[in-house]
Amino acid sequence: MKVSIFDVARRSGLSVVTVSRVINNAESVRPKNREKVLQAMRELDYQPNAAARSLARGKTGIIGLTLTTLYDSVFDVIVKEINDRLAEHGYFLAISVTQEKEEGAHGAIFQEDRVDGVILLSPVRENEFVLELKKKGIPFVMLDNQHRNPSVTSVVVDNFKGGYEATKHLVDLGHKEIAHISGTELFLSSRERERGFLFAMEEAGLTPMAVERGRFEVASGYEIASKWLEDGKLPSAVFASDDHIALGVMDALKNSGVRIPQDVSIVGYDDQLLASQFRPKLTTVRQPARLIGRHGVELLLDAINGETKKNVTLQLEPQLIVRDSTARKE
Repeated sequence: MKVSIFDVARRSGLSVVTVSRVINNAESVRPKNREKVLQAMRELDYQPNAAARSLARGKTGIIGLTLTTLYDSVFDVIVKEINDRLAEHGYFLAISVTQEKEEGAHGAIFQEDRVDGVILLSPVRENEFVLELKKKGIPFVMLDNQHRNPSVTSVVVDNFKGGYEATKHLVDLGHKEIAHISGTELFLSSRERERGFLFAMEEAGLTPMAVERGRFEVASGYEIASKWLEDGKLPSAVFASDDHIALGVMDALKNSGVRIPQDVSIVGYDDQLLASQFRPKLTTVRQPARLIGRHGVELLLDAINGETKKNVTLQLEPQLIVRDSTARKE
């Protein structure tokens, strides 16, 4: 026989009204009573009816999330954190994955009667999304946005600092012939990491051996490093704007007998899962993925609940992770 809200009330020793308030995350419930209800729900394995709960709250209970790829372990951590934090507040996560150039692909998720809010993860067509969401009055937050936009609430990472720390690490190891492979110029993160690289080089009184325009792909790093090998001119160190690029560089160099880090030191960015699985393990700049997801949820729920009046930009700090792909210049 299916467990009902009345069974939970009897087990907890509290009223049906109190149980309903707990299910709908009402703040008026005393902590001790809330725990009694939650304990009873666990013991009875009671699963509230999502449709009825949404009707009672006047909400859908669904948060939409948009992103352009699932082939990114950093995004995977961010999305998992978002999903876990939303679940704690009784929300379900609906994910929409589209290619960068697709038009109108998010239309369904942007309907005000389908979601209570939207999270845009590293959106490319930001202006289009922002205008549509504001027009429909849907609360939203942007994570890793590609344009500085004080008119929206967002969570970003200090990519300038990340690029600076990665380059300074190589400089401090005694490297002078340092090259940088940037990501797609479309991304603010690429531009900021390159800016951090150039600032660190200028601060050290050094001229970059090369600044190459790449793509956030293993093949891009492989192609650029192969060209260096063909030209017979290798840098003593490389700062790649992305771990995939860095791994492509490592692959090309190792296939040609170049030793890492004895001959060339390499630093990546993001701390993708592969960074610690390749050999040598990749020195990289870690994105605070869980914090990005956690703060994104907090800011969105504040907006949904009307607890914030103005837009904020929260900037988080990256962390240099030193592994085996960098060494002191001999």
